[in-house]
Amino acid sequence: MTTAPPVVTPTASSERGWYKRNEIAITPWLFLAPAILFFAVYVIWPIYQSFVVSFYAWDGLGEARYVGMSNYVELTGDSAFEVSLWNNLKWLVLYLLAIPGGLFIALFLNQTVRGIRIYKSLFFFPFVISQVVVGLVFSWFYLPNEGLFNSIIGFFGMGPINVLGDPTLATYGIIAAGLWPQTAYCMILYLTGLNAVDPEQVEAARLDGAKGWKMLWYVIIPQLKPATFIAFVVTIIGALRSFDLISIMTGGGPFGQTRVLSFYMFEKALSEYGFRMGYGAAIAVVLFLIMLIFIAYFLWSMWKEEKVR
Repeated sequence: MTTAPPVVTPTASSERGWYKRNEIAITPWLFLAPAILFFAVYVIWPIYQSFVVSFYAWDGLGEARYVGMSNYVELTGDSAFEVSLWNNLKWLVLYLLAIPGGLFIALFLNQTVRGIRIYKSLFFFPFVISQVVVGLVFSWFYLPNEGLFNSIIGFFGMGPINVLGDPTLATYGIIAAGLWPQTAYCMILYLTGLNAVDPEQVEAARLDGAKGWKMLWYVIIPQLKPATFIAFVVTIIGALRSFDLISIMTGGGPFGQTRVLSFYMFEKALSEYGFRMGYGAAIAVVLFLIMLIFIAYFLWSMWKEEKVR
């Protein structure tokens, strides 16, 4: 005669342990839920809508007409789009100068010398002012006759240059204006990172005879990788979505030679030139994919380094 196995009834302590484990697992998601909801509604959903609208011909008010890949095919033969894309590449390459610039200013400001707070305030100032104000200041700076820039080069015997009126120079002049606040932002990131540098590693390197560039390259910079990662991502995004300075300083001119993708998207989708929402959305999708490639690369690099550790 076989006997049935005893039935195990959950005790009060085991039930409490089960609830506690589930509570610990759920609690972080409850805190993240509002942020995830806002991110989904205000970021993911608009990105999805941009992809969808890019396959339509739509003026923003009337009925949308499905055109498939026609908007993207038109981009391949659009000379204005080509100019905008090349200008974005110029922004991307030259804007990265803000990272080493911010690093070296942060190294200078990370010293305990008299009056260092005043210097920090002066270097921090460009970060807190609006991009519109930066654009106006540099527009006055570049004035052909009254501007400070031409006064400086005139002191060295060089003639007046109309920077913003020259199709070959205007883009570089706007990039220089953008580098001013962007360098200040990178400086803030590196100042924060320098506060977290391990003094024991620095002291050990000094005992081994490391100093100057060797100390910076082999000891300081490796400990600033998190700050460098954020600086790269923010600088790349800032370079690719540049709009304010172009709108204030040149309005896309002269002859459309300072357009970038974000400004050209605005012209096609929302300004008096078009109201072509589908075509503007196609430009936005191209810009988003370029950003995604760079950011995905940096995330993959960071993940690979963490995996090695």
